[in-house]
Amino acid sequence: MIHSPGILLTILAFALVVGPLVFVHELGHYFAGRVFGIKADAFSIGFGRRIAGFTDKRGTRWQIGWLPLGGYVRFAGDMNPASVPSAEWLALPSEERNRTFQAKPVWQRAVVVAAGPIVNFAVAILILAGFAIAYGDVRMAPVVRATVPGGAAARAGLRAGDRIVSIGGRSIATFDDISRYVSIRGGDAVAIDLIRAGHPTAVNATIGIDVERDRFGNEARIGRLGIEGGLPVATPVGVFEAPGVAIRRVGDIVSVTVETLGQVISGRRSVKELGGPVKIAQVSGQQLALGPDALVFLIALVSINLGFINLLPVPLLDGGHLLFYAIEAIRRRPLDPAVQEWAFRGGLAAILALMLVVTFNDLSSVGLWKHISGLIGPG
Repeated sequence: MIHSPGILLTILAFALVVGPLVFVHELGHYFAGRVFGIKADAFSIGFGRRIAGFTDKRGTRWQIGWLPLGGYVRFAGDMNPASVPSAEWLALPSEERNRTFQAKPVWQRAVVVAAGPIVNFAVAILILAGFAIAYGDVRMAPVVRATVPGGAAARAGLRAGDRIVSIGGRSIATFDDISRYVSIRGGDAVAIDLIRAGHPTAVNATIGIDVERDRFGNEARIGRLGIEGGLPVATPVGVFEAPGVAIRRVGDIVSVTVETLGQVISGRRSVKELGGPVKIAQVSGQQLALGPDALVFLIALVSINLGFINLLPVPLLDGGHLLFYAIEAIRRRPLDPAVQEWAFRGGLAAILALMLVVTFNDLSSVGLWKHISGLIGPG
C-alpha cells in the first residue's frame, strides 16, 4: 500500500490543482469582459480578508484571499448578487455607466459569464490532447476474451469471443464503453446485445458490485460485469488529431458525471459519495504521490467538473446567471429584481446545504468521526 504524502504536501498538491483552475476560470470572465469594454474593479483568488494584492493601471484590484476555495471577478457596476441595475447604478455618470456590466446587451453578458466554464473545458482538452500525443489513443475492442468465474457475465451466459454491441440500449464501440457504463450501475438488470459466431443474440444480466480498495486504502463500490478484454492497442495521434480525441474523452467524462448526478438526485446513489474540498485535497495528495502524470490528469478531471458544475442552472452559479439571461432574451426584459434576489437567496441556501453535506462526507472519509468516537467512547 502507498501512503499519502504528509499534510504539507497534500496542501501543496491541493493548491497546485485548485489554484490554477480557479485562476483561469476567473481569467476567462475577466478577458471576456475586457473584450466588451467592461471595467473590472477586483479580481480575487480566494475569499475573505486580503493577504496580498496590487492595483493595476486600469484600476483593477488583483488580490489573494485567505480562504482559497474559489475566486471572483467583480465588474464595475456589479452592485448586487443578481447583477441587476440599481438606483446607485443609475446615478453613475453616463461614460462610467457605459463601462459597467449591466450596460451591456444580454448576449454580451452571457458570453462573459459562460467564458469561465468554457476556459475550464479548454484547459482539460489541452491536457488530454497532450496525453493523446504522448501516449496515443488507447482502445480495446469490446470482445470478451474470458469471463470471471461466478461473475455477472458468466451467470448470464457470455462466452469468449462474444462481441458486445450494446448494454441496456447503450451502443458500445470500445471496451472502455463497457467499463464506463457498468461501473456506475452496480446491481442493475440489463439486456446485452452481442454478436456470437457471426450471429446476433442477446442475454440478460445483473451487473455485479465489487468493493475495491485502492493503494491508499480508499474503498469504492464499483459495478462489474466480470469479463476480460484483449490487449489494448495504442494508435499514434498527431497534433491535429489530438483535440478531437481530447474532446471525445471530455464528452465521455461529462456523460458519466451527468449520469452519476442523476443517480444521486433520484436516490439510486447515496449522497455519501459526494465529496468536497477536503476530499479533493486528499486525492490531490495521493495523485502527487503517484507522480506528475497522475496529478496533471487529476487537474484535467477537476477542470471538467468545475466547468460542468458552474454551468448547472443554479442561482449564484454561472449557469443560474445564464438561465436568467435566457429568460431575459425571450421576454425582452429582465425578471423583476425582487424575483431574482429571492432566487439567488434560494441558490445560496442550496449551495450552503450542499457544502455542509460534502464537508461531513469529507471528514468521514478521513476518519474524523471514528477518531472522535474513539476519544469519547469507553476505554
